Amino acid sequence: MRSRMSRHLDSLLRFEPAAAELRALAPKARGVKPLVRTEPVLPPEFSWHDYAVLLLHIAAEVEHALMAQYLYAAYSLGGPQVPAKHRERVRHWQEVVLGIAKEEMGHLITVQNVLTLIGAPLNLDREDYPWGAQFYPFEFTLEPLTKNSLARYIYAEMPAGWDTDEAKEIKKRALQGSTGQQPLHRVGELYDRMQKILANPEYVRDADFQPATTTFQASWDEWGRGYMRGARGQATSPERQRTPDVIIRPVSTRDEAVEALAAVGKQGEARFYDEDDSERSHFRRFLDIYREYPDGEWTPTRPVPLNPKTVMDLNANRVVRTAKARGAAPARESTVITHPESVTWAHLFNVRYRMLLVYLSHAYQLAGATGQGDALTPRGLIINRTFGEMYNVRALSHILVDLPLDESGSGAVAGPTFEMPYTLDLPDKEPDRWRLHRDLLETAQQLVRTLRARNPDRHADYLRALEDLDGAALESVRQMIPKP
Repeated sequence: MRSRMSRHLDSLLRFEPAAAELRALAPKARGVKPLVRTEPVLPPEFSWHDYAVLLLHIAAEVEHALMAQYLYAAYSLGGPQVPAKHRERVRHWQEVVLGIAKEEMGHLITVQNVLTLIGAPLNLDREDYPWGAQFYPFEFTLEPLTKNSLARYIYAEMPAGWDTDEAKEIKKRALQGSTGQQPLHRVGELYDRMQKILANPEYVRDADFQPATTTFQASWDEWGRGYMRGARGQATSPERQRTPDVIIRPVSTRDEAVEALAAVGKQGEARFYDEDDSERSHFRRFLDIYREYPDGEWTPTRPVPLNPKTVMDLNANRVVRTAKARGAAPARESTVITHPESVTWAHLFNVRYRMLLVYLSHAYQLAGATGQGDALTPRGLIINRTFGEMYNVRALSHILVDLPLDESGSGAVAGPTFEMPYTLDLPDKEPDRWRLHRDLLETAQQLVRTLRARNPDRHADYLRALEDLDGAALESVRQMIPKP
């Protein structure tokens, strides 16, 4: 979470007993066990509506952060070091984790819909690595997929009450794999709290739900294309394509908002979706990989770094040194990509990542459902460009994990950086939003020209296609900017 949120987070998990529980337990006051606290407590400085907005903002940052971490973990999988007999299995793991990351994108969008419904600002932000904050599931870290990281993912997504011997072993591993900067948490705790507050008309008034905002919200028709059950790039075998739909739900009532959040929570933490096990939750899919993951016999991941960056974060390193000097467990350090060509690709990745987030944010400022593939309206153009940037994030991630980290010849490779831009705020005026798109496209074009000049043979077809597509997009964007 961003630092300006952190002062409020100590009260996030506070509860008080329900009145009925107090009455029932009053005669047994002496020696009674601690109460099961079920009612949320309103923190200082908040109304209930404002508190609901804070929780939704935190949920958005959690979903965004999980999506980025899962994508990085997925792209770390594979490489020539994987024994031939295990490559199909590793490829399947990659498809599974990529599928979960795409579902997190759907969760992020659905949370934006709920924010829109109750008249709150959007939030596509997240904390930049490697620091965590209270109530975040675990410290934000871009790292290769390991048994320890899988344990943390399972811990974050696990259902309440899971307490088998296997659960205890995984919880122990997850805690050992943490730097100790913050406690680990289940994402389900946050979703349970949001549902409880939004469902109660004494907390959030009926008048705060604005059904007219649905025309600005994301819908399945626009954003769900190609994401039906397993139709998300999974090709290892038909039997393995049993994955749930990406959840993208427009909401127009209190009940729909609560149901949407419940569906998101269920997709993350349910043991199973249905009796025939045809739709597995994030928890169950990560658990399946954990059970198959090798214990040192072979390595399923490339030598990607922890928290790759394009520049040194002097402040972060200062905090790490201070923690070490005090004898505390420091957060995970970042790794700077120093190879000249690789870092240019990483800069291009950061620009495309920013473009994706800006397009998504801008789509919520434009009214009217366009239908799939309709690029004739400003909203349709923005949505199509968002899908284009999803492809570019994927393509550039595959490129970066094959490029050298530095010039030492060590064999270490780079990785997708997912560095956050200095701002995600959109300009207030519509023409200026299009000027922002123009600026980002022109920046991307310059980086592409630099890469083509530095090594004309490196991914030449992709860069040429990117240049053509960006040129066409730039022409469309310029038409949206009024001429003087």
